[in-house]
Amino acid sequence: MSESQNLPAPAAEQLPQPLAAQAAEVVAVRHGMFGGNGTGGDTSGYGRLVRTVELPGQSPRPYGGYFDEVENELFGALDEGDLAPERAIEKVVVHRDQLTFHVRREHLVEVAKTLRDDPALRFELCLGVSGVHFPEDAGRELQILVPLLSITHNRRVHLATSCPDTDPHMPSLTGVYPATDWHERETWDMFGIVFDGHPALTRILMPDDWPGHPQRKDYPLGGIPVEFKGAQIPAPDQRRSYR
Repeated sequence: MSESQNLPAPAAEQLPQPLAAQAAEVVAVRHGMFGGNGTGGDTSGYGRLVRTVELPGQSPRPYGGYFDEVENELFGALDEGDLAPERAIEKVVVHRDQLTFHVRREHLVEVAKTLRDDPALRFELCLGVSGVHFPEDAGRELQILVPLLSITHNRRVHLATSCPDTDPHMPSLTGVYPATDWHERETWDMFGIVFDGHPALTRILMPDDWPGHPQRKDYPLGGIPVEFKGAQIPAPDQRRSYR
């Protein structure tokens, strides 16, 4: 890659801030380290650690680099397709030098098609589908992150969408990016997110009859007690730090 390709792109034609400003949202405050609630005493050495789980809000424009141009082109293309951008996109976040469009799940496929097919965007390659479980984020407990790459323009963006634990359904992207077939199967297997329209949504890592979804944060740790001479170490989910 030449040095010039790493330089920020010229400023794109600016649009007014298209989405309302949103402050960062604190969804949880965690104490200790490994999920211990402190009722049985701290054995981790991290009992006084306090961590805030904060999700970024809408980022202010200009974002810098090619990010403003991508947003302008995407919002313009959605408008041309009779889909108001504010109906499809909840917020646009620039965090740690990454651009993420938070998309309402019912419009995920249409936004992905626009990013793939519009000549000014051309995000031809989907790099995966990753699941996330935030039990504290009421109504949005299950989330996915979809990284996209434009080979034509050498650009990257992410799509994020969420669904409630009580309705764990999202539209499948296999009709737009066929290779997401395996990624969506893994996300279903590990997190229990049902991808509507997937051609064969079956487990890919765990046996077909495996109970539950192991990467959810409410999945039991399990384990086997380990016996030593004169002592026994209980399984992880039975240790007092975890209860």
